[in-house]
Amino acid sequence: MAKKIEGYLKLNIPAGGANPSPPVGPALGQRGVNIMEFCKAFNAATESLEKNMPVPVVITVYQDKSFTFTTKTAPVSFFLKKAAGLQKGGSTPGRDIAGKVTLSQVKEIAEQKMGDLNAVDMDGAVAMISGSARAMGLEVVEG
Repeated sequence: MAKKIEGYLKLNIPAGGANPSPPVGPALGQRGVNIMEFCKAFNAATESLEKNMPVPVVITVYQDKSFTFTTKTAPVSFFLKKAAGLQKGGSTPGRDIAGKVTLSQVKEIAEQKMGDLNAVDMDGAVAMISGSARAMGLEVVEG
């Protein structure tokens, strides 16, 4: 018989940086999950990723207080800022240009994110990433 699901938790945690402090500790503590067990499992699963890369994680909590989790790829904004060499996006998108990314960089990001996007094909994924870049104040250029 399958375990009965009590709920889901969605968190953004830095790769290899899960610890019992907020936001991880309080979110898991409310559900009665063993916090240190989750931290050890998450850090082991994400140790191969770039340090401090934000990793979205969906934690499924069961009634017997056990859990499973799935990790997703980092947000598009993280990859775009990295590609443009910026710390943050533009303060007034649409007016100021904070930086530039090339179409080849956008395609590379789309390939990485394809599993998490709801795009039908690669062209749709590239269009979504380009839209995110423009919303961050980045200019998408050929090259």
